[in-house]
Amino acid sequence: MAAITLDPSLGLQQTSKDPRGVVIEEIDGLIRVYQDGRVERPQVVPCVTSALAPDICVTSQDMVIDKVTNIWARFYVPMKCQGRLPLLVYFHGGGFCVGSASWSCYHEFLAKLAAKSNCLIMSVNYRLAPENPLPAAYDDGFEALVWLKNQALYGPSQWWSTHCNFSSIFLAGDSAGANIAHNVATRLNSNNACKATALKPLGFKGTILIQPFFGGEARTQSEKYVAQPSRSALSLVASDTYWRLSLPCGANRDHPWCNPMAKGSIKLEESRILPTLVCISEMDILRDRNMEFCAALASAGKRVEYVVYKGVGHAFQVLNKSPLSQTRTHEMMSHIKEFIS
Repeated sequence: MAAITLDPSLGLQQTSKDPRGVVIEEIDGLIRVYQDGRVERPQVVPCVTSALAPDICVTSQDMVIDKVTNIWARFYVPMKCQGRLPLLVYFHGGGFCVGSASWSCYHEFLAKLAAKSNCLIMSVNYRLAPENPLPAAYDDGFEALVWLKNQALYGPSQWWSTHCNFSSIFLAGDSAGANIAHNVATRLNSNNACKATALKPLGFKGTILIQPFFGGEARTQSEKYVAQPSRSALSLVASDTYWRLSLPCGANRDHPWCNPMAKGSIKLEESRILPTLVCISEMDILRDRNMEFCAALASAGKRVEYVVYKGVGHAFQVLNKSPLSQTRTHEMMSHIKEFIS
C-alpha cells in the first residue's frame, strides 16, 4: 500500500520509501507508519503544561486515571464559579491517530470554553491508533467515566470535584473525539447493557459533537466536491488513511464505528440517544455526512440540534486564528453554553 503524503497546505503526493525503512502509511507532518510497526508522530503542535494566564480566570490541572494504560485527563475549572457546575467530558480530535489533551490548541480552546460556558471540563487523553486500534479509544472513554463515578462516590474532595455537579455530565469532543463521545454515549445507553445505571450517581444530560468524524464507503457530495479552505485540517485521502489505521483489521468504512447509519449499525430508533448538539462546518468534507446523521436522529425521534458555521473548515476552532474563525469560535461557544444550560 503506498504511503500518503500531505504537503504543508495538505496537497497530496505519493511516496513509499524512506531511508529508515519502508513507509506503508503517511500523513506528512502528522504521522508516519513503517512496515516493521514503528510509528512516528512529529510534534507539529506543541504540548504544554496545565498552566494558564491569570486573565483567563480558569484553573487547570492534570489527573491520572489509569497508570497501566497511561490514561489521564486535564481539568479546567472557572475561578469564579458559584455552586456546582456541569461537567463536559471532552475528547480531542486527530483521526484517532494523533493529538493530545496537552496540545496547546486544545489547552487554549478548552480553557476559554470553560470560562465562557461556566462549566468544568475534563479533557481525556486516550490511547492512539494504530498501536491501539478501535475500540481502545472507546474503552478509555468509558474507563474515564468509571473513574469519575469512583471520584463521586469514594474520592476525597479534590480541588475540582467540590465544584462539580456529577448529575449534570455532557460527553463532548471534536472530529475523532466527537466520534468517541457518540460511541461512548451509545455504549452507555444501550438497552441491553444498562451501563448508565451502573455508573450512578453520574447523570448524563447530552452529547456535544463538533464536526464528528464519521465515514462510509459511498462518497457524499461534500467529500467529493466541497471547496477546501487553505491549509485544511482534513482531506478526503487523509480521512481514509486515518480510518485504515484505526479500524479493526479487515473492516471497511461501513463499520458501525465509522458509519453509524450503515447496515449492521445499532438502529437509532431502538437506542436511548442522549439529547445531541452537532456543530457543523460549511467547508468541511464531513458536512454532508454530519447533516445526514442529524437527519437520521431526527427521523428516529431523537432530540437533536445542529448549527452550520459559514465560511470555515474542519477544526477551525482549534487550528485557525483568522478573524472569521475567531468569530465563529465565539458563536460555537455561545451555542454550547446555551445547550448545557
